[in-house]
Amino acid sequence: MRRRLFPHPGLSGVLLVLWLLLVNGVSPGQVVLGALLGWAIPLLTRAFWPEAVRLQRPLTLLRFVLRVLGDIVLASAQVAVLILGPQRRLRPAFVALPLDLRSDLAISLLANTISLTPGTVSAWLTPDRRTLWVHALHATDPQALAAQIKRRYEAPLKEVFES
Repeated sequence: MRRRLFPHPGLSGVLLVLWLLLVNGVSPGQVVLGALLGWAIPLLTRAFWPEAVRLQRPLTLLRFVLRVLGDIVLASAQVAVLILGPQRRLRPAFVALPLDLRSDLAISLLANTISLTPGTVSAWLTPDRRTLWVHALHATDPQALAAQIKRRYEAPLKEVFES
């Protein structure tokens, strides 16, 4: 019964906090509205959650989030320098990223992380879910880029969601 009313309690808490951050206030009305949204959104979307989410190592997930935020800031500066510089310096490339991840959630988080980082975008996931194609704005060494993505993003996600 409890699981039917609160299908994802952790997500409900996160949505409440995000709502309060978005409205930039902690008035009683905003807390109630955020709590209602935090309860209703997971309840209405539970059919779209095919697998139960189990975090194996929450501290690794926190380090991952901090790393991604830092990488976004750093990549933003790097992309600005590339865009404002001579266009002939750009070396765009599609990079095949062989995946060790098998969980749909982990693959989705990896693809979204890549797209959130300026200068890269997830372009295509092969039907067998074994390769993710990534487009990079500037990739002088595509194999090094693939290795970096696997080390910085895929390995922590595998540790958190699949170990």
